[in-house]
Amino acid sequence: MTTRQSLIGRWAIAATALLASFSASANYLWLEPMQGGATAYLGLYESARLDTAALSAIRSLLADGKEVATKVDGERVQVMAPEGGDLRLTAQAIGQDKVLHFYQAKLGRSETKAVNDLELVPTEANGTTFKLVWKGNAVAASQVNVSTSEGWVRTLKPAEDGTVTLTTPFPGLYILEVTARVNGSVTHQGTKYTDVRHTATLSFEVKP
Repeated sequence: MTTRQSLIGRWAIAATALLASFSASANYLWLEPMQGGATAYLGLYESARLDTAALSAIRSLLADGKEVATKVDGERVQVMAPEGGDLRLTAQAIGQDKVLHFYQAKLGRSETKAVNDLELVPTEANGTTFKLVWKGNAVAASQVNVSTSEGWVRTLKPAEDGTVTLTTPFPGLYILEVTARVNGSVTHQGTKYTDVRHTATLSFEVKP
């Protein structure tokens, strides 16, 4: 094994050690396209949406890194953004029993480079095979949950290389979601949290 291969292997092990697989159903934040931008919702796609007032540190970025305006409006967050390119929205919330949540949502699959700490990215632009990236390093998810606007729900299991592949048999909105728990405790804004979860979604539309 070369020195470079050894270093890559160590980085992958270190990245994996920071996360513990977490497959139970949990609320997530996702983006839906709308005229003039996108709308973000919190909860489960198949059930009632939650009030977004509990979210903090809301930030939305375009593909070029430019920040765009957001507006919290009851059960949704409105994002005003031009059409074209991928869009990201991040937020935080403190849940029951002092669980610290980091929500990371992305709309679009044209970019193959991750920006958020936890992000699902296609292995090729607009492709249907995805890898999970944690702080710049590819890691294997225990599973990836899929919801669609047509009520089609699936659970994807990773291949040997850690990627997941999704078929898109019909037009509509597809939402991929994965949640991971950080091993150990984290001090955030002066408070220590022993349960910290990162949830990432990737949503995209398949046209007729």
